[in-house]
Amino acid sequence: MLRIKEMRKLLVLLTLIIAAGCSNAQNIQTIAPYRILTTDSVIRTPKDLKKNKPVMLIYFSPDCSHCQHMMYEMKPVMKELRNIQVVMVTFSNNYDLRGIREFYRDFGLANYPNFLVGTEGYSYVVQRYYSVRTTPYIAIYNHQGKLVKAFDKAPKMEELIEAVKKS
Repeated sequence: MLRIKEMRKLLVLLTLIIAAGCSNAQNIQTIAPYRILTTDSVIRTPKDLKKNKPVMLIYFSPDCSHCQHMMYEMKPVMKELRNIQVVMVTFSNNYDLRGIREFYRDFGLANYPNFLVGTEGYSYVVQRYYSVRTTPYIAIYNHQGKLVKAFDKAPKMEELIEAVKKS
């Protein structure tokens, strides 16, 4: 049987572990503090987002086959995404924009003014913020800036549209 002092220490330790877990889960409740260089060579941050408008943040890699496949599947539902700000963030060596610009061009994202595509370089702020393990990673926030849904991998388009409608 544990003595009272040992039980108190154990209780404090468990409380700290639970609090740390909860604070990490709460971490993504607001959008990542990104700083990206966009395809048009402009630095953008969350401060540049339109207020009271939902946001979908997609962490991707231009050469990721899952990301490319998701974009092909997204094409037919782009009209349903027109009322959400889409911020696509990747990483790159020295803020190299070549692959990102090709991705932007290949998927015709210039036709969608609600899409912003850029790189965080090698800062990995966004990647660490969401604990991204695979791409694409998607986080959808409502017009108040609160998390609605996060996807650790490319969702089915029906699931994505459903989450967007809830935002």
